[in-house]
Amino acid sequence: MSVDFNGIGPGQVNTQKNPADKSTGSAKAQPTVNEQARNQGAAASGDSVSLSNQAKNLKQIEQSLADLPEVDDNRVEKIRSALENGTYKVDAEKLAQKMLEMDKGIFG
Repeated sequence: MSVDFNGIGPGQVNTQKNPADKSTGSAKAQPTVNEQARNQGAAASGDSVSLSNQAKNLKQIEQSLADLPEVDDNRVEKIRSALENGTYKVDAEKLAQKMLEMDKGIFG
């Protein structure tokens, strides 16, 4: 998916000639949309981007989180063994409270 920052999509280009363009008869042709985009890209090549300290910190945190496993294997194994042994207990009140909190979070 491409994003056009100029606000002109492929179906939005005006291909009709303006009557004023026909009457001038100038020898120099108007640049196409692609040529204009290329010229703008060449002019903007000297631009630079710098990240704030907050953005750098967020990137570092994101990397740290990406390094963590998605599933806590130790906890899964403890719950699995508790289920097999019949020692896993569910606190109904705590479960109900969490369900209500989730409902408030979703529906307000």
